[in-house]
Amino acid sequence: MTDKLTFGSVCSGIEASQLAFQPFGFQQLWSSEIADFPSKVLEHHYPSIPNVGDMLNLPRLILDEKVQAPDLLCGGTPCQAFSLAGWKNGLSDERGQLTITFIDIANAIDEIRAKKDKERSIILWENVEGALNDRTNAFGNFIAGLAGFEDELKVKKWSKSGFLKGKLRNVAWRVLDAKYFGLPQQRKRLFVLAGDKNFRPDEVLFEIDNRDISKVIKENRKSVKQNEVNLFSLIQERVEENTEKIFFKDGSKFEIFREYTDCLYSAYATKWNGNAAAYNGSLYIAQNDRIRRLIPLECERLMGFPDNYTLIKGNSDTNRYHAVGNSWAVPVVKWIGKKISQYQTHADKQISSLWGKSLKPVKNNLNAELYLLDKVNRVNQSEYLNSSFSPNNPIYGNLKDIAQSINVPEKFYISSKGCKGILRRKKERNIKMNVELEKLMIKISNQKEEKKAVENNV
Repeated sequence: MTDKLTFGSVCSGIEASQLAFQPFGFQQLWSSEIADFPSKVLEHHYPSIPNVGDMLNLPRLILDEKVQAPDLLCGGTPCQAFSLAGWKNGLSDERGQLTITFIDIANAIDEIRAKKDKERSIILWENVEGALNDRTNAFGNFIAGLAGFEDELKVKKWSKSGFLKGKLRNVAWRVLDAKYFGLPQQRKRLFVLAGDKNFRPDEVLFEIDNRDISKVIKENRKSVKQNEVNLFSLIQERVEENTEKIFFKDGSKFEIFREYTDCLYSAYATKWNGNAAAYNGSLYIAQNDRIRRLIPLECERLMGFPDNYTLIKGNSDTNRYHAVGNSWAVPVVKWIGKKISQYQTHADKQISSLWGKSLKPVKNNLNAELYLLDKVNRVNQSEYLNSSFSPNNPIYGNLKDIAQSINVPEKFYISSKGCKGILRRKKERNIKMNVELEKLMIKISNQKEEKKAVENNV
Protein backbone atom coordinates (compact mmCIF):
# COMPACT_ATOMS: atom_id res chain seq x y z
CA MET A 1 0.00 0.00 0.00
CA THR A 2 1.11 3.59 -0.60
CA ASP A 3 1.56 6.04 2.25
CA LYS A 4 -1.50 7.90 1.06
CA LEU A 5 -4.18 5.29 0.52
CA THR A 6 -6.09 5.74 -2.75
CA PHE A 7 -9.64 4.58 -3.37
CA GLY A 8 -12.32 4.31 -6.00
CA SER A 9 -16.04 3.88 -5.41
CA VAL A 10 -18.85 2.26 -7.38
CA CYS A 11 -22.57 2.88 -6.94
CA SER A 12 -21.10 6.07 -5.54
CA GLY A 13 -24.34 7.92 -4.89
CA ILE A 14 -23.51 11.25 -3.25
CA GLU A 15 -20.16 10.00 -1.92
CA ALA A 16 -20.51 9.30 1.78
CA SER A 17 -17.16 7.50 1.44
CA GLN A 18 -15.41 10.71 0.35
CA LEU A 19 -16.68 12.52 3.46
CA ALA A 20 -15.89 9.56 5.71
CA PHE A 21 -12.35 8.92 4.45
CA GLN A 22 -11.25 12.54 4.07
CA PRO A 23 -10.05 12.97 7.70
CA PHE A 24 -7.54 10.13 7.24
CA GLY A 25 -5.98 11.48 4.07
CA PHE A 26 -7.40 8.84 1.73
CA GLN A 27 -7.26 10.10 -1.85
CA GLN A 28 -10.17 9.35 -4.17
CA LEU A 29 -9.13 8.53 -7.75
CA TRP A 30 -12.60 8.12 -9.27
CA SER A 31 -16.26 7.52 -8.61
CA SER A 32 -18.80 5.55 -10.64
CA GLU A 33 -22.38 6.81 -10.69
CA ILE A 34 -25.00 6.95 -13.47
CA ALA A 35 -28.07 8.42 -11.71
CA ASP A 36 -28.66 12.00 -12.76
CA PHE A 37 -29.10 13.86 -9.48
CA PRO A 38 -26.35 12.10 -7.48
CA SER A 39 -24.01 12.72 -10.44
CA LYS A 40 -24.83 16.43 -10.21
CA VAL A 41 -24.06 16.36 -6.48
CA LEU A 42 -20.68 14.76 -7.22
CA GLU A 43 -19.91 17.34 -9.90
CA HIS A 44 -20.88 20.14 -7.51
CA HIS A 45 -18.75 19.01 -4.58
CA TYR A 46 -15.92 17.09 -6.25
CA PRO A 47 -15.35 18.56 -9.74
CA SER A 48 -11.73 17.35 -9.80
CA ILE A 49 -12.64 13.69 -9.17
CA PRO A 50 -13.72 11.98 -12.40
CA ASN A 51 -17.05 10.18 -12.46
CA VAL A 52 -16.34 7.26 -14.82
CA GLY A 53 -20.04 6.46 -15.21
CA ASP A 54 -21.35 2.93 -15.66
CA MET A 55 -19.50 0.43 -13.46
CA LEU A 56 -20.10 -2.29 -16.06
CA ASN A 57 -17.34 -0.67 -18.12
CA LEU A 58 -14.81 -0.51 -15.30
CA PRO A 59 -13.14 -3.96 -15.58
CA ARG A 60 -12.05 -3.23 -19.17
CA LEU A 61 -11.10 0.38 -18.41
CA ILE A 62 -8.91 -0.76 -15.51
CA LEU A 63 -7.27 -3.58 -17.47
CA ASP A 64 -6.54 -1.11 -20.29
CA GLU A 65 -5.13 1.24 -17.62
CA LYS A 66 -7.46 4.04 -18.68
CA VAL A 67 -8.70 4.11 -15.08
CA GLN A 68 -6.25 3.80 -12.18
CA ALA A 69 -6.17 0.73 -9.94
CA PRO A 70 -6.63 2.05 -6.37
CA ASP A 71 -5.55 0.70 -2.99
CA LEU A 72 -9.19 0.39 -1.90
CA LEU A 73 -12.41 -0.37 -3.77
CA CYS A 74 -15.70 0.43 -2.07
CA GLY A 75 -19.36 0.32 -2.99
CA GLY A 76 -22.72 -1.26 -2.34
CA THR A 77 -24.26 -3.28 -5.15
CA PRO A 78 -27.60 -5.15 -5.16
CA CYS A 79 -27.00 -8.67 -3.89
CA GLN A 80 -30.08 -10.51 -5.18
CA ALA A 81 -30.08 -13.24 -7.81
CA PHE A 82 -26.33 -13.64 -7.92
CA SER A 83 -24.67 -17.04 -8.27
CA LEU A 84 -21.17 -18.24 -9.09
CA ALA A 85 -22.75 -20.82 -11.36
CA GLY A 86 -24.52 -18.06 -13.26
CA TRP A 87 -21.27 -16.09 -13.38
CA LYS A 88 -19.43 -19.01 -14.97
CA ASN A 89 -22.30 -19.65 -17.38
CA GLY A 90 -22.55 -16.04 -18.43
CA LEU A 91 -25.91 -15.52 -16.72
CA SER A 92 -26.83 -11.85 -16.79
CA ASP A 93 -29.33 -10.55 -14.24
CA GLU A 94 -30.31 -6.92 -13.93
CA ARG A 95 -29.54 -6.87 -10.20
CA GLY A 96 -27.06 -9.70 -9.72
CA GLN A 97 -24.97 -8.54 -12.68
CA LEU A 98 -23.74 -5.57 -10.65
CA THR A 99 -22.47 -7.84 -7.88
CA ILE A 100 -20.70 -9.99 -10.47
CA THR A 101 -19.19 -6.83 -11.95
CA PHE A 102 -18.05 -5.68 -8.50
CA ILE A 103 -15.94 -8.83 -8.16
CA ASP A 104 -14.74 -8.40 -11.74
CA ILE A 105 -13.62 -4.87 -10.90
CA ALA A 106 -11.76 -6.10 -7.82
CA ASN A 107 -10.03 -8.80 -9.87
CA ALA A 108 -9.11 -6.32 -12.61
CA ILE A 109 -7.63 -3.96 -10.04
CA ASP A 110 -5.57 -6.76 -8.52
CA GLU A 111 -4.35 -7.94 -11.91
CA ILE A 112 -2.91 -4.50 -12.62
CA ARG A 113 -1.52 -4.19 -9.10
CA ALA A 114 0.21 -7.58 -9.42
CA LYS A 115 2.04 -6.33 -12.53
CA LYS A 116 3.38 -3.49 -10.40
CA ASP A 117 4.36 -5.81 -7.51
CA LYS A 118 1.61 -4.47 -5.27
CA GLU A 119 -0.52 -6.54 -2.94
CA ARG A 120 -4.23 -6.97 -3.56
CA SER A 121 -6.51 -4.01 -2.91
CA ILE A 122 -8.70 -3.64 0.16
CA ILE A 123 -12.38 -4.16 -0.62
CA LEU A 124 -15.25 -2.59 1.32
CA TRP A 125 -18.79 -3.60 0.35
CA GLU A 126 -22.04 -2.49 1.97
CA ASN A 127 -25.58 -3.83 1.79
CA VAL A 128 -28.78 -4.17 3.75
CA GLU A 129 -28.81 -6.66 6.60
CA GLY A 130 -31.33 -8.76 4.66
CA ALA A 131 -28.63 -9.76 2.18
CA LEU A 132 -27.62 -12.39 4.74
CA ASN A 133 -31.05 -14.03 4.42
CA ASP A 134 -31.46 -14.01 0.65
CA ARG A 135 -33.11 -17.29 -0.41
CA THR A 136 -30.72 -17.70 -3.35
CA ASN A 137 -27.73 -17.67 -0.96
CA ALA A 138 -26.43 -14.55 -2.70
CA PHE A 139 -24.19 -13.77 0.26
CA GLY A 140 -22.57 -17.23 0.17
CA ASN A 141 -21.92 -16.73 -3.51
CA PHE A 142 -20.55 -13.24 -3.01
CA ILE A 143 -17.99 -13.93 -0.29
CA ALA A 144 -16.96 -17.18 -1.99
CA GLY A 145 -16.31 -15.20 -5.16
CA LEU A 146 -14.30 -12.58 -3.27
CA ALA A 147 -12.32 -15.28 -1.47
CA GLY A 148 -11.43 -16.98 -4.75
CA PHE A 149 -13.53 -20.14 -4.57
CA GLU A 150 -15.17 -21.52 -7.69
CA ASP A 151 -18.33 -22.74 -5.95
CA GLU A 152 -20.75 -21.04 -3.59
CA LEU A 153 -20.24 -21.35 0.14
CA LYS A 154 -23.19 -22.95 1.91
CA VAL A 155 -24.18 -22.91 5.58
CA LYS A 156 -27.51 -23.42 7.30
CA LYS A 157 -27.76 -19.76 8.34
CA TRP A 158 -25.45 -16.79 7.97
CA SER A 159 -24.48 -15.01 11.16
CA LYS A 160 -24.42 -11.24 11.59
CA SER A 161 -20.62 -11.32 11.62
CA GLY A 162 -17.93 -13.74 10.57
CA PHE A 163 -14.58 -14.45 8.97
CA LEU A 164 -13.52 -16.51 5.94
CA LYS A 165 -9.97 -17.46 5.08
CA GLY A 166 -9.93 -17.67 1.29
CA LYS A 167 -7.74 -18.89 -1.57
CA LEU A 168 -7.15 -15.36 -2.88
CA ARG A 169 -8.53 -13.08 -0.18
CA ASN A 170 -9.49 -13.10 3.47
CA VAL A 171 -13.02 -11.83 4.11
CA ALA A 172 -14.75 -10.52 7.25
CA TRP A 173 -18.22 -9.11 7.72
CA ARG A 174 -20.17 -7.34 10.43
CA VAL A 175 -23.60 -5.71 10.72
CA LEU A 176 -23.31 -2.25 12.28
CA ASP A 177 -26.12 0.02 13.48
CA ALA A 178 -25.85 3.78 12.93
CA LYS A 179 -27.64 4.51 16.20
CA TYR A 180 -24.45 3.54 18.07
CA PHE A 181 -22.31 5.89 15.98
CA GLY A 182 -23.80 9.24 16.96
CA LEU A 183 -26.87 9.28 14.72
CA PRO A 184 -30.39 9.02 16.22
CA GLN A 185 -31.41 6.55 13.52
CA GLN A 186 -31.69 2.76 13.72
CA ARG A 187 -29.96 1.79 10.49
CA LYS A 188 -28.42 -1.68 10.40
CA ARG A 189 -26.13 -2.30 7.47
CA LEU A 190 -23.89 -5.18 6.48
CA PHE A 191 -20.24 -4.32 5.83
CA VAL A 192 -17.90 -6.78 4.14
CA LEU A 193 -14.16 -6.15 4.22
CA ALA A 194 -11.64 -8.19 2.23
CA GLY A 195 -8.00 -8.08 1.22
CA ASP A 196 -4.89 -10.06 0.38
CA LYS A 197 -3.92 -13.30 2.13
CA ASN A 198 -1.70 -11.37 4.51
CA PHE A 199 -4.47 -8.82 5.19
CA ARG A 200 -6.61 -9.51 8.26
CA PRO A 201 -9.98 -7.77 7.85
CA ASP A 202 -11.04 -9.07 11.26
CA GLU A 203 -8.42 -6.78 12.79
CA VAL A 204 -10.33 -3.87 11.30
CA LEU A 205 -13.98 -4.86 11.74
CA PHE A 206 -13.80 -6.63 15.10
CA GLU A 207 -12.73 -5.36 18.53
CA ILE A 208 -11.47 -6.71 21.83
CA ASP A 209 -12.88 -5.43 25.12
CA ASN A 210 -12.83 -6.44 28.75
CA ARG A 211 -16.63 -6.07 28.80
CA ASP A 212 -19.45 -7.84 27.04
CA ILE A 213 -20.65 -4.76 25.16
CA SER A 214 -24.07 -6.28 24.41
CA LYS A 215 -24.73 -6.65 28.15
CA VAL A 216 -23.50 -3.12 28.82
CA ILE A 217 -25.94 -1.71 26.25
CA LYS A 218 -28.78 -3.84 27.62
CA GLU A 219 -28.10 -2.64 31.17
CA ASN A 220 -27.95 0.98 30.02
CA ARG A 221 -31.33 0.63 28.31
CA LYS A 222 -32.84 -0.92 31.43
CA SER A 223 -31.47 1.92 33.56
CA VAL A 224 -32.87 4.57 31.22
CA LYS A 225 -36.33 2.95 31.22
CA GLN A 226 -36.38 2.72 35.01
CA ASN A 227 -35.42 6.36 35.45
CA GLU A 228 -37.56 7.77 32.66
CA VAL A 229 -40.56 9.78 33.79
CA ASN A 230 -43.28 9.63 31.16
CA LEU A 231 -45.10 12.86 31.80
CA PHE A 232 -47.57 12.10 29.02
CA SER A 233 -49.09 9.22 30.98
CA LEU A 234 -49.27 11.18 34.23
CA ILE A 235 -51.35 14.11 33.05
CA GLN A 236 -53.90 14.65 30.33
CA GLU A 237 -52.86 18.14 29.22
CA ARG A 238 -49.68 18.45 27.13
CA VAL A 239 -46.90 20.06 29.15
CA GLU A 240 -44.73 23.06 28.36
CA GLU A 241 -41.34 21.96 29.67
CA ASN A 242 -38.21 20.13 28.58
CA THR A 243 -38.34 16.35 28.77
CA GLU A 244 -36.80 13.53 26.76
CA LYS A 245 -39.51 13.91 24.13
CA ILE A 246 -40.49 17.56 24.48
CA PHE A 247 -37.87 20.26 24.14
CA PHE A 248 -37.45 23.86 23.03
CA LYS A 249 -35.07 25.13 20.39
CA ASP A 250 -34.73 28.71 19.14
CA GLY A 251 -38.12 29.59 20.53
CA SER A 252 -39.95 26.63 18.99
CA LYS A 253 -41.51 23.81 20.94
CA PHE A 254 -40.68 20.36 19.61
CA GLU A 255 -42.01 16.92 20.36
CA ILE A 256 -40.57 13.64 19.17
CA PHE A 257 -42.28 10.27 19.44
CA ARG A 258 -39.22 8.02 19.58
CA GLU A 259 -35.67 8.57 20.87
CA TYR A 260 -34.37 7.55 17.47
CA THR A 261 -35.95 7.12 14.04
CA ASP A 262 -36.50 4.01 12.00
CA CYS A 263 -34.21 3.53 9.04
CA LEU A 264 -34.48 6.48 6.65
CA TYR A 265 -35.58 5.01 3.33
CA SER A 266 -35.10 6.43 -0.15
CA ALA A 267 -38.86 6.63 -0.85
CA TYR A 268 -39.55 8.81 2.20
CA ALA A 269 -40.54 11.67 -0.13
CA THR A 270 -43.47 9.73 -1.57
CA LYS A 271 -44.43 7.20 1.12
CA TRP A 272 -44.14 9.20 4.33
CA ASN A 273 -47.84 8.78 5.18
CA GLY A 274 -48.43 5.20 4.15
CA ASN A 275 -45.90 2.97 5.91
CA ALA A 276 -44.89 2.07 9.45
CA ALA A 277 -43.46 5.54 10.09
CA ALA A 278 -46.96 6.98 9.75
CA TYR A 279 -48.03 5.04 12.82
CA ASN A 280 -44.98 4.66 15.09
CA GLY A 281 -43.98 8.30 14.67
CA SER A 282 -40.33 7.58 14.06
CA LEU A 283 -40.03 9.78 10.97
CA TYR A 284 -42.32 12.57 12.18
CA ILE A 285 -41.61 15.53 14.38
CA ALA A 286 -44.05 17.97 16.00
CA GLN A 287 -43.17 21.65 15.93
CA ASN A 288 -45.36 24.00 17.95
CA ASP A 289 -48.01 21.26 18.21
CA ARG A 290 -48.13 20.70 14.45
CA ILE A 291 -46.94 17.40 12.99
CA ARG A 292 -44.62 17.48 10.04
CA ARG A 293 -42.25 15.33 8.02
CA LEU A 294 -38.53 15.65 8.44
CA ILE A 295 -37.28 18.12 5.85
CA PRO A 296 -34.37 17.23 3.51
CA LEU A 297 -31.92 19.21 5.67
CA GLU A 298 -32.90 17.16 8.73
CA CYS A 299 -32.49 13.95 6.73
CA GLU A 300 -28.98 15.04 5.77
CA ARG A 301 -28.20 15.48 9.46
CA LEU A 302 -29.78 12.13 10.22
CA MET A 303 -27.21 10.50 7.90
CA GLY A 304 -24.23 12.57 9.04
CA PHE A 305 -23.96 14.83 5.98
CA PRO A 306 -23.15 18.54 6.19
CA ASP A 307 -26.13 20.88 6.15
CA ASN A 308 -27.56 21.47 2.67
CA TYR A 309 -25.12 19.03 1.10
CA THR A 310 -27.74 18.13 -1.53
CA LEU A 311 -29.09 21.66 -1.94
CA ILE A 312 -27.61 22.19 -5.38
CA LYS A 313 -28.82 23.66 -8.65
CA GLY A 314 -31.60 21.56 -10.15
CA ASN A 315 -32.59 19.82 -6.93
CA SER A 316 -36.06 18.84 -5.79
CA ASP A 317 -37.23 17.63 -2.40
CA THR A 318 -37.88 14.20 -3.88
CA ASN A 319 -34.43 13.68 -5.35
CA ARG A 320 -32.77 15.04 -2.21
CA TYR A 321 -34.69 12.54 -0.04
CA HIS A 322 -33.92 9.73 -2.46
CA ALA A 323 -30.20 10.49 -2.68
CA VAL A 324 -29.75 10.80 1.07
CA GLY A 325 -31.85 7.74 1.91
CA ASN A 326 -29.87 5.63 -0.57
CA SER A 327 -26.51 6.66 0.84
CA TRP A 328 -24.30 5.40 3.66
CA ALA A 329 -24.38 6.67 7.24
CA VAL A 330 -21.22 8.78 7.21
CA PRO A 331 -20.07 8.22 10.84
CA VAL A 332 -20.21 4.41 10.45
CA VAL A 333 -18.00 4.46 7.35
CA LYS A 334 -15.77 7.01 9.05
CA TRP A 335 -15.26 4.55 11.91
CA ILE A 336 -14.28 1.85 9.42
CA GLY A 337 -11.93 4.28 7.65
CA LYS A 338 -10.25 5.12 10.93
CA LYS A 339 -9.79 1.43 11.71
CA ILE A 340 -8.27 0.81 8.25
CA SER A 341 -5.89 3.73 8.80
CA GLN A 342 -4.90 2.39 12.21
CA TYR A 343 -4.39 -1.09 10.79
CA GLN A 344 -1.97 0.23 8.19
CA THR A 345 0.13 2.15 10.70
CA HIS A 346 0.26 -0.42 13.53
CA ALA A 347 2.51 -3.40 13.01
CA ASP A 348 1.25 -5.42 15.98
CA LYS A 349 -1.93 -7.30 15.18
CA GLN A 350 -3.43 -8.89 18.30
CA ILE A 351 -7.14 -9.44 17.67
CA SER A 352 -6.80 -12.33 15.23
CA SER A 353 -4.31 -14.19 17.42
CA LEU A 354 -6.59 -13.82 20.44
CA TRP A 355 -9.85 -15.03 18.98
CA GLY A 356 -8.30 -17.51 16.52
CA LYS A 357 -7.09 -19.65 19.40
CA SER A 358 -10.38 -19.78 21.25
CA LEU A 359 -13.04 -20.16 18.54
CA LYS A 360 -13.56 -23.07 16.20
CA PRO A 361 -14.37 -22.92 12.48
CA VAL A 362 -17.71 -24.25 11.29
CA LYS A 363 -18.20 -27.08 8.82
CA ASN A 364 -19.11 -26.09 5.29
CA ASN A 365 -19.37 -27.59 1.81
CA LEU A 366 -16.00 -26.18 0.67
CA ASN A 367 -14.04 -27.23 3.76
CA ALA A 368 -12.98 -23.61 4.02
CA GLU A 369 -11.77 -22.01 7.24
CA LEU A 370 -15.01 -20.25 8.11
CA TYR A 371 -16.10 -18.68 11.40
CA LEU A 372 -19.71 -17.69 12.09
CA LEU A 373 -19.55 -15.39 15.07
CA ASP A 374 -22.02 -14.42 17.73
CA LYS A 375 -22.40 -10.74 18.50
CA VAL A 376 -19.97 -11.08 21.39
CA ASN A 377 -17.66 -14.01 22.10
CA ARG A 378 -15.58 -14.59 25.20
CA VAL A 379 -12.02 -15.34 24.07
CA ASN A 380 -10.35 -15.74 27.49
CA GLN A 381 -11.05 -15.07 31.15
CA SER A 382 -10.86 -11.31 30.85
CA GLU A 383 -11.50 -10.42 27.21
CA TYR A 384 -14.37 -10.49 24.71
CA LEU A 385 -14.43 -10.35 20.94
CA ASN A 386 -16.94 -7.70 19.91
CA SER A 387 -18.53 -8.21 16.49
CA SER A 388 -21.93 -6.84 17.50
CA PHE A 389 -24.01 -3.98 16.06
CA SER A 390 -22.20 -1.52 18.36
CA PRO A 391 -18.54 -0.50 18.66
CA ASN A 392 -16.78 -0.78 22.01
CA ASN A 393 -17.47 2.88 22.71
CA PRO A 394 -20.98 3.62 21.42
CA ILE A 395 -22.02 7.22 20.79
CA TYR A 396 -25.69 8.18 21.00
CA GLY A 397 -27.17 10.96 18.91
CA ASN A 398 -30.05 13.24 19.84
CA LEU A 399 -32.99 14.22 17.65
CA LYS A 400 -32.80 17.67 19.25
CA ASP A 401 -29.62 18.22 17.23
CA ILE A 402 -31.39 17.08 14.07
CA ALA A 403 -34.45 19.36 14.40
CA GLN A 404 -34.56 22.50 12.27
CA SER A 405 -36.42 25.31 14.01
CA ILE A 406 -36.57 28.05 11.36
CA ASN A 407 -37.41 28.32 7.65
CA VAL A 408 -39.49 25.14 7.57
CA PRO A 409 -41.81 25.40 4.54
CA GLU A 410 -45.52 24.96 5.15
CA LYS A 411 -45.70 22.05 2.67
CA PHE A 412 -43.96 19.71 5.11
CA TYR A 413 -46.68 20.02 7.76
CA ILE A 414 -49.53 17.51 7.81
CA SER A 415 -52.90 19.12 7.31
CA SER A 416 -56.04 18.39 9.27
CA LYS A 417 -57.26 16.36 6.29
CA GLY A 418 -53.97 14.44 6.13
CA CYS A 419 -54.20 13.54 9.81
CA LYS A 420 -57.77 12.34 9.31
CA GLY A 421 -56.67 10.09 6.47
CA ILE A 422 -53.91 8.49 8.51
CA LEU A 423 -56.25 7.97 11.46
CA ARG A 424 -58.91 6.47 9.17
CA ARG A 425 -56.44 3.94 7.72
CA LYS A 426 -55.24 3.14 11.21
CA LYS A 427 -58.81 2.29 12.26
CA GLU A 428 -59.72 0.40 9.08
CA ARG A 429 -56.62 -1.78 9.21
CA ASN A 430 -56.54 -2.10 13.00
CA ILE A 431 -52.99 -0.77 13.12
CA LYS A 432 -51.28 0.07 16.38
CA MET A 433 -50.21 3.68 16.67
CA ASN A 434 -47.89 5.65 18.90
CA VAL A 435 -50.16 6.92 21.67
CA GLU A 436 -48.83 10.48 21.77
CA LEU A 437 -48.77 10.77 18.00
CA GLU A 438 -52.41 9.64 17.85
CA LYS A 439 -53.45 12.16 20.49
CA LEU A 440 -51.88 15.01 18.58
CA MET A 441 -53.28 13.82 15.24
CA ILE A 442 -56.77 13.68 16.70
CA LYS A 443 -56.33 17.19 18.06
CA ILE A 444 -55.13 18.52 14.69
CA SER A 445 -57.85 16.68 12.73
CA ASN A 446 -60.52 18.32 14.91
CA GLN A 447 -59.11 21.83 14.65
CA LYS A 448 -60.87 22.66 11.38
CA GLU A 449 -64.26 21.66 12.77
CA GLU A 450 -63.61 23.59 15.97
CA LYS A 451 -62.71 26.68 13.93
CA LYS A 452 -65.91 26.34 11.88
CA ALA A 453 -68.00 25.97 15.02
CA VAL A 454 -66.49 29.13 16.48
CA GLU A 455 -67.12 31.03 13.22
CA ASN A 456 -70.76 29.84 13.11
CA ASN A 457 -71.36 31.02 16.68
CA VAL A 458 -69.97 34.47 16.02
